[in-house]
Amino acid sequence: MNVLEISRFAVRGLTANKMRSVLTMLGILIGVAAVILLVAVGQGSSDAIKQRIQSLGANTLTVSASFSGGFGGPAGGRGGGGGAAGPRTQARGLTLEDARAIAASGDAPSVKSVSPVVTSSSATTTYEGASHSISQVVGTYPSYFEATNKPVTSGAYFTNQDVTAVRKVVVIGKTVADELFGQVDPVGKKVNIQGAAFTVVGVLKESGSTGGQDADDIAVAPLPAVQQSLTGYGSLGSIVVQATSAEATDAAEAEITAVLNERHDITGNATADYRILNQASLQETVTEATGTFTVLLAAVAAISLLVGGIGITNIMLVTVTERTREIGIRKAIGAPRGAILGQFLIEATLLSLVGGLLGVGVAVAGSQFTIAGVQPVLVPQSIVLALGVSIAIGLFFGSYPANRAAKLRPIEALRFE
Repeated sequence: MNVLEISRFAVRGLTANKMRSVLTMLGILIGVAAVILLVAVGQGSSDAIKQRIQSLGANTLTVSASFSGGFGGPAGGRGGGGGAAGPRTQARGLTLEDARAIAASGDAPSVKSVSPVVTSSSATTTYEGASHSISQVVGTYPSYFEATNKPVTSGAYFTNQDVTAVRKVVVIGKTVADELFGQVDPVGKKVNIQGAAFTVVGVLKESGSTGGQDADDIAVAPLPAVQQSLTGYGSLGSIVVQATSAEATDAAEAEITAVLNERHDITGNATADYRILNQASLQETVTEATGTFTVLLAAVAAISLLVGGIGITNIMLVTVTERTREIGIRKAIGAPRGAILGQFLIEATLLSLVGGLLGVGVAVAGSQFTIAGVQPVLVPQSIVLALGVSIAIGLFFGSYPANRAAKLRPIEALRFE
């Protein structure tokens, strides 16, 4: 018998009991779809996180006060002394002089720009009867926009001259523009922020929501204007530092640490009163963590494939038992052992192949929808691997029933009741 004839017998055997074949393929379908979709969800989560980090600036470091002591590790950055534990220092807030010292230091060649930052939250803003509570009003320098990757879609940034002259000008996010101005162009209009009149000079490009927070519900104004009108002249909220390149962030972090350690009198094993968040190191850590997470998801989903394979073994054993007399007749009229073995192997492989293809189709369709707040991103390698494994499972788990059928002696098979 040739391969075509053996395949014809295999297809006839599968279609003889359609419901059983469909239920067997269902196990493989679920397994393949689960593997592909869970890997896609993991990849989607990883891409979303990396995109968010990159949107903040891959070569950006954020220095903030740490009154509870520094902490180490690439995700959190490190304070003075590398985040080592030690005696408490006299906690100090970050000051404008700290920012100027970092910018002016000849020992910080890896630092491109320094932007001191103060923040006022929930600032009530009005314009001609319309009112909106801005989630975040940021006071800073013009270099902040480049460091944090915040381009404008209309108007322009404020300038260093605006900072020096303490001009009350502001760049607003899209949410603020929509809430206060609707379809009206905001540029050039005056808004009242907590009782102080600011002139809108630009509108930021839409960033979207992250972690349930609206990144476009923001207003950015010159540092002294915000201090004068909203926050007062206390400590800074943070200092945003832009390194000369993403590769130079570690060097910039070490240089900033040296400057601040000297200014804050941090020596020996003393715990720093500030911390540095390194975006490049954070992205590397997140990539590793999400990669591990994706592998774990795929491993859990692969159990479904294993269960599907066991299902194929069970069904094929039942099939062999039911068709024992048929096997005996075929062997009695001259069907070779290879033909019987091939027929049942092809049946098992067809079950897993068709189930796998259907699983791929379900996964591709499912990836078009948001799952648990994540937009899945299909990974071609996972599709090839899942489909290949499903076929291998069919061959592996179908080999025992097929071999058992091929070994039946004709006389015993014909006498089987």
